Amino acid sequence: MLPDSLLTFLDRGGPTLWLIALLSVLTMALILWKTWRLALMGAWSGAATAQAIRLWSEGRSDEALATVAGRRSLRARLAHAAMSARLDPTLTEDQAREETARRARVDLAEARRGLRGLELISTIAPLLGLLGTVLGMIEAFQTLQQAGSRADPSLLAGGIWEALLTTAAGMAVAIPAGVALSWFESVTDALQADLEDAATRIFLRGGRG
Repeated sequence: MLPDSLLTFLDRGGPTLWLIALLSVLTMALILWKTWRLALMGAWSGAATAQAIRLWSEGRSDEALATVAGRRSLRARLAHAAMSARLDPTLTEDQAREETARRARVDLAEARRGLRGLELISTIAPLLGLLGTVLGMIEAFQTLQQAGSRADPSLLAGGIWEALLTTAAGMAVAIPAGVALSWFESVTDALQADLEDAATRIFLRGGRG
């Protein structure tokens, strides 16, 4: 059950404010889900991968593979895939590189999942707020016209500030959605750079004995 004060606030903004409130819940859910997913993917961990690459560069390929085997981190998974492809005698070096690139694309697509939703919310939330304000202003001026010379300026002012609620609410949703989107994009960009660096180092150092 929603508190009466919140229900009153939403009712003043009309259907548009209810839509924005729904977007706010969806935004929070997306942010929490995306943070959890990135944590599970090891977006902020890379010590094991760095150690594996160091072992690989020293020619200790078996130890390097064992270091990243079975790990859920995207960096570790990419390093394991690159090393396995590099050591596979049935693959040429070009084929091994292509297989590694394919795996990286799949993992990065998984890491970026959900970002389009935040991008859409950050775009449409302020537009919905503006739409609600325009509709509220139209209603307020219609009321003023119907009142004619008996119009009370306080009633008009009340209608205008209630109409502006949707603009404020739309911005309140769009700003955190945009900030979260920028942060997640920076995380995935850093992850992509790390994957490219790891793959390059694996193919430049070591290889088939």
